[in-house]
Amino acid sequence: MTVQVRPRSDARHRLVTETWRTAPQLPVDEYVDMYGNPVKRLAVPAGALTLRYDARCLVPDEPDPDGSGIGQQPVEEIPGDLLHFTLPSRYCLSDELMSAAWELFGQTEPGWARVQAICDWVHDNIRFQYGTSSPRTTALDVFNNRVGVCRDFAHLAVSFCRAMNIPARYVFGYLPDIYVPAPPEPMDFAAWMEVWLGDRWWTFDPRNNARRVGRVLIGRGRDALDVAMLTTFGPAEFRSMTVWADIDEAA
Repeated sequence: MTVQVRPRSDARHRLVTETWRTAPQLPVDEYVDMYGNPVKRLAVPAGALTLRYDARCLVPDEPDPDGSGIGQQPVEEIPGDLLHFTLPSRYCLSDELMSAAWELFGQTEPGWARVQAICDWVHDNIRFQYGTSSPRTTALDVFNNRVGVCRDFAHLAVSFCRAMNIPARYVFGYLPDIYVPAPPEPMDFAAWMEVWLGDRWWTFDPRNNARRVGRVLIGRGRDALDVAMLTTFGPAEFRSMTVWADIDEAA
């Protein structure tokens, strides 16, 4: 199996300490994938397995950067190594959603305003509910069913952006409840997106639709297939998971 839980080293946070344990104890091979994500690889024997990862990170005490007013590059000016982020992928069926995207957002100003309009629409029209999607749920399914989890919100917004020639990538990580009310639901991994506008990537969060403090980025890719928390190459039964992302009062 492969496991992605370790924060990346090229985001706004800084990893300070970390511990990793398996029960039973197993050797771990570590590598960096084609998108720069740190990945742990294990050969797992039959039987029960427990994985635990803990880390302390320093994060800026400021929200996601605001690029209001920034424009959108014409597709012929997008850097060649980013063009694949304008194409359909396993979960982001931007070709299937192209007509809907242009009908909904074709009259918006290209650039930041258009991406924000996409996030507004996804946030306002998709109902958040645990247990409503599966590993096979695509952005098209979410658009038709109008319900999903944060992964699905991100997939749909990414698909709309790509349908309009805006490079967009799926992002997965930890999102503590800093300066916002804590929701009643248990903590979970979070998903959002990054969009290429001007000459850099910008963070957008269609699930929360707010600039947040404290994001800790684990992985980036075309969609959730590239940054799955756990990928098994053989039969496995997932029993339970606990995620925590809290302020360290001792820091």
